[in-house]
Amino acid sequence: MKREFIVAKIEASQDGSPYVYVTFSDPKDYKPDKPNMNPFGSSNVAAFSSVEDLMKNFPKVMAGFPGMMGGVETPTIKLSMREYQDMGIKVGDKVYIEIQKAESSGI
Repeated sequence: MKREFIVAKIEASQDGSPYVYVTFSDPKDYKPDKPNMNPFGSSNVAAFSSVEDLMKNFPKVMAGFPGMMGGVETPTIKLSMREYQDMGIKVGDKVYIEIQKAESSGI
């Protein structure tokens, strides 16, 4: 199986190890980040006047976060710095990911 993706995000490892995490997005769902976008990824932020109001609308709020409660799941791959530099990819690049089942090795 071979699928097309767009490089959506590249992040350094949080623990300082020599790895990067590359997150991919479906080309149909990819939207480049806007400079004035809020940190929660949504341009329509709801204001809550009380904790009860927040809890009542919690499922709706969480649905807007990618990967959580109905949000869009995107594959993320951990690459060594060498692999990342050799590939020369950047955010917005089109890539193909191919998955093949390994032949049985008799184990």
